[in-house]
Amino acid sequence: MTDKGQFESGHKIPVTHQDFPGKEGKMPNPTPLFDEIPTSDGKSQKYRAAGKLKGKNAIITGGDSGIGRATAILFAMEGANSLIAYLPEEEDDAQETRKRVEQYGQQCYLISTDLRDRKNCQKVVDEAVKLFDGQIDILFNNAAYQMMVPDIKDLSEDQWIHTFDTNIHPYFYLAKYSLPHMKAGSTIINNASINAYIGRPDLLDYTSTKGAIISFTRGLSNQKVGQGIRVNAIAPGPVWTPLIPATMNDDAQKQFTSPMGRPAQPSEIATCVVFLASTDSSAISGQTIHCNGGTVLNG
Repeated sequence: MTDKGQFESGHKIPVTHQDFPGKEGKMPNPTPLFDEIPTSDGKSQKYRAAGKLKGKNAIITGGDSGIGRATAILFAMEGANSLIAYLPEEEDDAQETRKRVEQYGQQCYLISTDLRDRKNCQKVVDEAVKLFDGQIDILFNNAAYQMMVPDIKDLSEDQWIHTFDTNIHPYFYLAKYSLPHMKAGSTIINNASINAYIGRPDLLDYTSTKGAIISFTRGLSNQKVGQGIRVNAIAPGPVWTPLIPATMNDDAQKQFTSPMGRPAQPSEIATCVVFLASTDSSAISGQTIHCNGGTVLNG
């Protein structure tokens, strides 16, 4: 690790390891940033909110840490309430996210559940409908699983199924169950990945699900855009989150960077989610924002 600041070119993450799914509270210094954005001199400043989501209600999956936590915090700064779905083992991180959200004067509700079960996805939506008086304005499908396996011969069938059950099936269930409670102006944002476009070989199952998310986003947008409901995706590149120490080996962590010379912080990805959730992106649907640190991609 260098002594470069987290928004400076040349910043390297510390190489550490955790058991999956990784805990935000056990991340080594420097810890991820959630409400700071970079300035032109490589330093940072507090995110400047403008009330873009005032009065909105959001469902965020995987909101206990990383991109999900940063999104919940920026949503709160912009005036939105959130219901966060998270795994039971992430209770401490989820409580910390709620604490940070409530500092900005918004409600943050928590629901501990395994979204691989469609019944639990229905419970999340039912809880949101109850808490938000029937109004769901934003769905951010974010929760995901990855684990490095270099070769298909070593990728177990059980891991393949687990990854699909975690990374794409809940996106379908939550969208299907949320849409009856959405109206014109509502938005769905799906978290895909740069890996859907570059075809990362040591994350074959993860990469495949992220490609499915891109196609799901496009197809669902074509269904709903005429009703005023926009569906978009983000495709982050390297981002400093608990998934990194929990799923990547030493070599992958040492190479964890982008053309900008550093990995992104969760706050930088969350700003893209805010954009897609707000009317600033009113002419955008069925698209993917490539918040990947400068990798130029086609498609």
